[in-house]
Amino acid sequence: MSLWPVYTGTSEPHDGIERLPEPPPWRAFNGGPELETPAEESDEAASSPDRAHRARTYRATQQSVDLVNAALYLRRPLLVTGPPGSGKSSLAYAVARELRLGPVLRWNITSRSTLHDGLYQYDPLSRLYAARDAAARDRKGVRARDTARDPAANLQDHLRLGPLGTALLPYRRPRVLLIDEVDKSDLDLPNDLLNVLEEGQYEIPELVRTARHTAEAEVMVDGTDDRVPVARGRVRCRAFPFVVMTSNGEREFPPAFLRRCVSLRLRRPRDAHLEEIVRAHLGEPDDYARSLIGHFVSRGSGGELATDQLLNAIYLTGAAGLTGASRDDLADHLMPYLGHGPDDDAL
Repeated sequence: MSLWPVYTGTSEPHDGIERLPEPPPWRAFNGGPELETPAEESDEAASSPDRAHRARTYRATQQSVDLVNAALYLRRPLLVTGPPGSGKSSLAYAVARELRLGPVLRWNITSRSTLHDGLYQYDPLSRLYAARDAAARDRKGVRARDTARDPAANLQDHLRLGPLGTALLPYRRPRVLLIDEVDKSDLDLPNDLLNVLEEGQYEIPELVRTARHTAEAEVMVDGTDDRVPVARGRVRCRAFPFVVMTSNGEREFPPAFLRRCVSLRLRRPRDAHLEEIVRAHLGEPDDYARSLIGHFVSRGSGGELATDQLLNAIYLTGAAGLTGASRDDLADHLMPYLGHGPDDDAL
């Protein structure tokens, strides 16, 4: 049986991830006790119907399929760049759905994001208040753990793993991590990510310091209230996560960062691919929808447009029941240039 491809881009869920061969020797990991990847959310039970819809209707190009498989085989992050509306973040949801890798872990980057934010959050104030309340109960004769005598007491109740920290747990199957708009970060974050993504492990210093009192802690994971065991404050992955980092191309990344990624450049879809996307979202396009597709393609040479603008125009002009010039005028207003482009008032 051919091992390539594992991800096919067909949007039909399957267990092809089980065919993924052993990693290259330089990307082999051996984390702690194996964890089961959370079950895939059904479209009906998904926490976000919008994300479930995007995963189901995503239409990958052959280049996307090839480079997703390259990232999976090499256990490397996939750096996806492209214009707005080209499907950068949707790709992560489509891969998670097809390969049954569970809910996507999402980390939205801002200029204030730090590596620590992605790994875990610790709330020392809530722990201090809990210790004070426990001491008050103890003085009243209520048996309680005294955090002043036991440094590890209740520490785990004030820790939660972030999306990156959760993705690096020792799951049997890889988790999918979406690091969205990494180019919005400050200059340090890409370099800070290097070591964690290279080594597939990290430490939680607060748990390391208390390991001689409590060797294992039950820590909450990102997105749910589920808890997982963390031994001696150290986390190391077993299956390297499928990491999708998106960028709008607003900045350059360090060469050391780029060489550790598989890079995918998405283009604005055109012609048959665009019609396929419309069909997946809205069904078979009628003659007017096809004329809007052609108009969208022709306008794309004069300025930046996003695919969802076309979808909005096709949906609304049909749902509103408009005809003639009113329909044409509404369609034009729903497809404005995202940047500076020439005026285009006529269909």
